[in-house]
Amino acid sequence: MKTSLLIILLALVTPAQAELTQQRLQELKHLLKHDCGSCHGMTLNGGLGPALLPGSLKDKPDELLFVTIREGRHGTPMPPWKSLLSDDDIKSIIKLLRTPPE
Repeated sequence: MKTSLLIILLALVTPAQAELTQQRLQELKHLLKHDCGSCHGMTLNGGLGPALLPGSLKDKPDELLFVTIREGRHGTPMPPWKSLLSDDDIKSIIKLLRTPPE
């Protein structure tokens, strides 16, 4: 457990290896709307899961969001996404979540 937490924390402080392609960014936006939106609401205002808007996340550190997305939340419907998303993907999703909706 301590080793995996250390790996996660190192991933957070290590700069991204490469910029996301525009296509990958669009894929992640689609995932947010459709996959995350299925529980957090299509506009991410909340549903089965809490709201994922910049205002509702302002007091949540990026590290907490990273671990939650990567590892899921035991005892809740929130699944781990580590088998489908790279650490860079997760960091990009956090940036998208922190950006006010258009």
